[in-house]
Amino acid sequence: MPHPPANLSLAGGRRRARSELIWGDHGFLRLAFSNLHPVSGEVWRSNQPSPEQVRAHAAKRGIRTIVNLRGPSPRGHYLLEKEACEAAGIRLVDYQVFSRDTPLPETVLGARDLFETIAYPALLHCKSGADRAGLMSALYLISRQNRPVSEAAGQLSLRYLHVRQGKTGLLDAFLAAAIEAGADAPDDFFRWISAGYDRGAVKAKFLAGRRRMPDLDRLLGRE
Repeated sequence: MPHPPANLSLAGGRRRARSELIWGDHGFLRLAFSNLHPVSGEVWRSNQPSPEQVRAHAAKRGIRTIVNLRGPSPRGHYLLEKEACEAAGIRLVDYQVFSRDTPLPETVLGARDLFETIAYPALLHCKSGADRAGLMSALYLISRQNRPVSEAAGQLSLRYLHVRQGKTGLLDAFLAAAIEAGADAPDDFFRWISAGYDRGAVKAKFLAGRRRMPDLDRLLGRE
């Protein structure tokens, strides 16, 4: 049976949610390192924020929207974030993307629409702040800042703890395929997504050229 969510109105439920955040979700690793970086003057990226970090984002950076790239969850990391956002007057948007697969066309086009509708300043986050946050930061730069794909691809970098040698390299392969198809400019990129992007072919090419190696993403505790 699915694990029922903790009841935050009860002391025991709140303790359980906190335990799920700190231990079950590896939050203890994020207590002193938020992998927080500016993407532009209106957008930041990070790993999963704690309630204390949500409050700090509201107070220090005036964050009005947090985009949760992990999707909704009955676990403590999500329940506590949602509660903290409500208390701070921040809109929490759940927009689930995946780190070890090529993105669906509708995910890419939906991201473009999302960035036109949310209130700024905004924070994008996944669990580690490395892969899904990197992809969405790149899509933000392409769609809202009109940056070329080749420049936006820099959001997928070891600087942010993104490891392209693992299966998360599918995200790099996706952006590289757009550049190879002559879709480096934003308008060309979105036309390619709508009409020329073969998600399966990009994935097959990446997997065929990948050497056998340990699943680094699982070893690092990423989703």
